[in-house]
Amino acid sequence: MPPTLHLVFSHPADLSRAATLLRDGGLVAFATETVYGLGANALLAEAVAGIFAAKQRPSWDPLIVHLASVEQLSQIAQVPVELAGRVSALADAFWPGPLTLLLPRSPAVPDAVTAGRGLVGVRIPGHPAARALLAAAGVPVAAPSANLFGHTSPTTAAHVLADLDGRIDAVFDAGPTSIGVESTVLDPTQTPMVLYRPGAVTAAQLTAVTGVAVEVFVPTGETRPQSTPSPGVGIRHYAPRARMVLVEGSLAALQAGVAEAEATAQGGKIGVLLPEGWTLNADAVIQSWARWNDPDALAAGLFGGLRALDDSGVPVILCPLPEPGGIGDAIRDRLQKAARPA
Repeated sequence: MPPTLHLVFSHPADLSRAATLLRDGGLVAFATETVYGLGANALLAEAVAGIFAAKQRPSWDPLIVHLASVEQLSQIAQVPVELAGRVSALADAFWPGPLTLLLPRSPAVPDAVTAGRGLVGVRIPGHPAARALLAAAGVPVAAPSANLFGHTSPTTAAHVLADLDGRIDAVFDAGPTSIGVESTVLDPTQTPMVLYRPGAVTAAQLTAVTGVAVEVFVPTGETRPQSTPSPGVGIRHYAPRARMVLVEGSLAALQAGVAEAEATAQGGKIGVLLPEGWTLNADAVIQSWARWNDPDALAAGLFGGLRALDDSGVPVILCPLPEPGGIGDAIRDRLQKAARPA
């Protein structure tokens, strides 16, 4: 494949080019409010297969389908009458936005999209570039994160190209993403509803809208399944090349962790993702993160910070874990999965 085209959202001709590529079965990475996704026409099995090949993604990991509007939902999903009220309430509250719903799939959806399962992940993104591209393409678009499988997710076009240049047709650049962690994934077909991946939409918000309790899915075991129930529930995911070491979130704990890591670093510098305003006594590669009391900014800067430290060549990255609650749950989820042994 030739080098990846670098298309820009602010250029109308580039929007048209990206939409045509998607409609015709090409692979186009594009910005959403969460992370950059790698898109393909969700109704073309050959195009969907291209996603798995480009990302080196195993077939057991399902994809999320992105729509321009709720009117497209019937192409992808068949919502039973008894769930229509619950799904409508969630859609009205959180679409467009960073919520993925797992719904009974339409027969038009290729098996590869759902890893052979009966539910398909669907969301309507809120980013203006994503919305414009999906509307112009006119087709549902399957799109996992636009990175090599298991690697740190991309929040800029440069991150996409670092992993996938020459492996995909185009990247549709709309600048850095705003949320910085992937969408919340919810199965509303069960009672209680099952939260498979935390994100910017929280369990408390979901319950407040529906009146239905939410149960958090906890993955177990290291074996590779025939298919996982949701995207993003693999034991190890979001990982930099460097080994991740996590400490519970305080400067004292981080200082102690750094001292321990330096003692075993065999002369090489370690990397630290350091919240703004924290001062560390260490000869380390420091990547400034965000203010510790601003979890939204911590989420937005997480993957970019990890990629910057990876690019510096450090063998180990230390990172404090934010407090649980709100989007802090999503940050903790991504860091804990990134720190799992390979």
